[in-house]
Formats: sequence, structure tokens, C-alpha cells
Amino acid sequence: MAANGARFHVAECGAADDPLVLFLHGFPEFWWAWRHQLPVVAAAGYRAVAMDLRGYGASDKTPRGYDPYTAAADVSGVIRSLGAADAVVVGHGWGGFIGWSAAVLAPRQVRGLAAVSAPHPLLLARSGQTKALTRTAWFQLPILPERRLLANDGAHIEGLLRAWSAPGGTFPDAEASRRYRSALQVWPAPHCALEYHRWFARSRLRPDGRKYSATMRTPIAVPVLQIHGAQDSAVSPTATTPPDLVTAPLRHELITPAGHFPHEEAPVLFNNLVVDWLRSVGP
Repeated sequence: MAANGARFHVAECGAADDPLVLFLHGFPEFWWAWRHQLPVVAAAGYRAVAMDLRGYGASDKTPRGYDPYTAAADVSGVIRSLGAADAVVVGHGWGGFIGWSAAVLAPRQVRGLAAVSAPHPLLLARSGQTKALTRTAWFQLPILPERRLLANDGAHIEGLLRAWSAPGGTFPDAEASRRYRSALQVWPAPHCALEYHRWFARSRLRPDGRKYSATMRTPIAVPVLQIHGAQDSAVSPTATTPPDLVTAPLRHELITPAGHFPHEEAPVLFNNLVVDWLRSVGP
């Protein structure tokens, strides 16, 4: 579907007139990351839609547009293109970063926010675990990170998934590894995926980054659910949001057996939390 000057691929379950729940994946995944959630949320009475972010999967891979302003406008545009006035946004990782941004930059389109393994953007830099921060710094290099993501049939992508998930777990299994490696083998998907990381790091001292940080101090006035895996080695699971940044009900949940991907590592526990919270948000 067309939105904000680009075309986006979406997958959906549920009736078109049910309240919309929009799922945003993180790095290095695509819409398929929400395969465990879409049918369950639809069965609970919602229209569950997962989109490929700009630059990922079957969505357009544009030369620019990997900043939070454009990404928030992408989310707002997709919601409107789906024929809805607003949506509850569920975002994981960088999808959560975009969800936080959309709640401030496009508040009329966001009815509620579930941020999964995604601290508030003002806390993100200080919430990163040491190894993850080192990788983010390495991602700033030109060309080399893209080459590594493409090398050896995407073996590094599987390595990232394993490194950030709970030790000794079953994620990623063979199918998940194959799908995520395959999705990032399509050039320029690796470059586009890394551009989100690069904007965040490089904008810190630029006017656009300072403007973004100032804007994100605006309190969020819709219900927020934060879910973290207790064994997350990418971002700190104790990164809770200060109450002055969310004026509506704020709930924090920890999933003990999971790492950075609780929606995939412990989908039953995750789904129960999300559906229970969605009912409290209302239509």
C-alpha cells in the first residue's frame, strides 16, 4: 500500500472494521516476526496488521527516509491507508523506537503503545548493553557492515539473533534463521536497515538530532506498555520510563525466560500480556 511517498508491504488478520493494532518489527527482522501474534490478537477482536518498515522485506527501499520523523510519518500514513483513524502500535526494537516517535510526532494516529525491548528514545543510548553499543558503533562504518551482513549466506544475521536472545533457548530455529537471513540478502536491504542505526548515532550532535530529543520530551498521553525480556543482552531490561514522560497509564512487564525477542522466544506469555493490556486500552 502507498503511504508517505513509498509503498509498504503489510500482512493482516481480522475483520476490517475491528480496532486496528499495528505491529512494527525490529532489526534484523521483518513482518514475519509477528507470526505468533497476528492470529491471536485477531481472535481477541482486533484487526492485526504487521508492516515491513521502510527498507525491509517487500517495502520500498528508498535512498533516504530512515530518520524518526519520516518513520513516524510512514506509520501514520499506513494507518490512514488502512482506512483507520488511529491504531494501537506494538513495536519491537527499532520498531519500538519508531512507535515512541509516532506517539509524539503523530499523536492523533496512536491510540496506545506497546514498546517491546525498546526503552524511551531519550533513554536508549544509556540503556544499551556494552556489546550492543559496540556493534552500533561498528555499524557506523561505511560498506563493511553491509558486506558482513551479506557474507556467508547471512551467517552474521543468525549470530546476532542468537547473541541477543536468551542463552540456551530455541530461538532462532532453522526456519527463523533462514527467513531472516534471506530477507536481508536482498540489496539494498542491509544498507537500509543500518541507516536507522546510523541516523540515531550520527544525529546526536546535529541540529535535527537535538530537535528530535527536545521534541521527545513531550509527555505521551496514551496508555503505554513496556515489555522486556529479563535476559536481554542488547538493551537493559531494567530501563523503565520516567513517569513525567507518560501521563497516561504506564505498565512495565518483564518476561523472565526471554532475551531481546520476547515475542518470538516466549510467544504465549507475550501474547497473554498484550491481549490483557489491549482490553484495558479499549477500542
